[in-house]
Amino acid sequence: MKKHNFSAGPCILPESVLQKASEAVVNFNNDDLSLIEISHRSQPFVDVIEKARALALQHLNLQNKGYTALFLQGGASSQFLMTAYNFLDKKAAYLNTGTWSSKAIKEAKLFGELVKVASSEDKNFTYIPKDYTIPSDVDYFHCTSNNTIYGTQMKSFPETDVPVICDMSSDIFSRQLDFSKFDLIYAGAQKNMGPAGTTLVVIKDEFLDNICREVPSMLNYKTHTSKDSMFNTPPVFPVYVSMLTLEWLKDLGGIGFIEGVNQKKADLLYAEIDRNPLFKGIVNPEDRSIMNATFEIENSELKNRFDEMWKEARINGLAGHRSVGGYRASMYNALPLYSVQALVDVMKELERKA
Repeated sequence: MKKHNFSAGPCILPESVLQKASEAVVNFNNDDLSLIEISHRSQPFVDVIEKARALALQHLNLQNKGYTALFLQGGASSQFLMTAYNFLDKKAAYLNTGTWSSKAIKEAKLFGELVKVASSEDKNFTYIPKDYTIPSDVDYFHCTSNNTIYGTQMKSFPETDVPVICDMSSDIFSRQLDFSKFDLIYAGAQKNMGPAGTTLVVIKDEFLDNICREVPSMLNYKTHTSKDSMFNTPPVFPVYVSMLTLEWLKDLGGIGFIEGVNQKKADLLYAEIDRNPLFKGIVNPEDRSIMNATFEIENSELKNRFDEMWKEARINGLAGHRSVGGYRASMYNALPLYSVQALVDVMKELERKA
């Protein structure tokens, strides 16, 4: 049986998706050619990327609403640069809730003035700031919806008249939101959608008119939208696996269905963290992520025993990020509820034996 995979990214993918993807690497569409050796301009792959783009918009309820979906290279880290390069003319507002938003801020400073509207750095990013004001004269507001390293998640988004850009790398397609509130969404595939190597960008078409300077072709969003995400050779395999994952999600019932499953997983684990005297949660309870649960063991003398127990239970990827420590259980869409139960059982067993 496959291990219970709580890895934060690259992360767990559906078993059926992995099976189809492995078959396509050897023989794609029963054409006696591999997916990764056919021309990206051939109709079979054009069909793949067009379906992936269409499914992304369908899941976000943005189809026929003036949005374009792109699958680009470079990871979400490239989007830290691209968003500012294209849209930061004079001043932009950023909410700092963790490592990745800090890196986005660093890149944006190269292009204009930054207004940091709020930050949770004072408490090691263990909460989501509230009650901040977004200036009305900024080019855009940037935020990170879910913070993989620290285990916090924005439960609501500010009402503002300025364009909103959001990094949704680690909770894309996991919960229902009004995605039409966002002018640009980006998400690295490897957290909840596919293997590393491609990044989904969903952009409001009229927002492209806000591009404020001459931008090199590869970094210009207009380049990629005008070429239907095929300006250069796309990351063929990650796009294909992302398409399969989006099909899998659609067959399950879409975001509405998976949100319920994700909430059950999070409720199960957080209930045990709060009940079990051997453990404590790291972040503010009201800001807890349903994707990444971070927690610590109260008695450091029990750490080695706990580590041995969860590994013996065939649990993988539970160690916390090096900058935080403790433990992190990433519960992405493809993680089954029984894997969370396996972890909870180990936590209960440690309590019984302590």
